[in-house]
Amino acid sequence: MLAKTYQSAMNMLARREHSVFELTRKLQQKDFPSELIQEVIERLVAENLLSDERYAEAYVRMRSARGYGLQRIRMEMQERGVASELISDAIEQCEVDWNALALEVRNKKFGEQPPEEYKLRAKQMKFLQYRGFSHAQINAAVTGLDD
Repeated sequence: MLAKTYQSAMNMLARREHSVFELTRKLQQKDFPSELIQEVIERLVAENLLSDERYAEAYVRMRSARGYGLQRIRMEMQERGVASELISDAIEQCEVDWNALALEVRNKKFGEQPPEEYKLRAKQMKFLQYRGFSHAQINAAVTGLDD
């Protein structure tokens, strides 16, 4: 049963990085015994096949590449059980210009012309807020000015 648990975990890790929390939850959903799950997780961490640090770095790269902002990325990683200090380190190490990303996301969705009507401006601001950008980043993207 240990070999089957380990193989299942390896199959999941072969597809993409997982956090310890995520992998544990997925193995629990497959009804593997808790003590086996814990043993497999410890083994994978010892073999450096499972790493929350590596997961956090990959997650920041993936989500920012898909047009999501810092606040949303941070929240999603917290939900996936990644420690706050690992999240902060991963965000500091990434080389994303969040203002430029917010502008790029706004331009892709709404076009390059800044909104003149209040209703359109509010709609674009709400969209960028949902995507996880800060107020300053949203304001800069919608008005075209840096605050």
